Amino acid sequence: MKAVLWLLLTVCLLANIYVSAVVGSGPQQILLSVVSGAGVLGAGAGLWLTRERRS
Repeated sequence: MKAVLWLLLTVCLLANIYVSAVVGSGPQQILLSVVSGAGVLGAGAGLWLTRERRS
């Protein structure tokens, strides 16, 4: 599970960088940035929730 979340985080980060560099401004860039940002936030939250708790 964690490996999939790390993969999703990496892919979404790279996609966001690609969108920022290649796709021109406009609604397409905004939509793709929002989708990749949501993926980053979702993967980050999933990784945070599945971390091992130390006491």
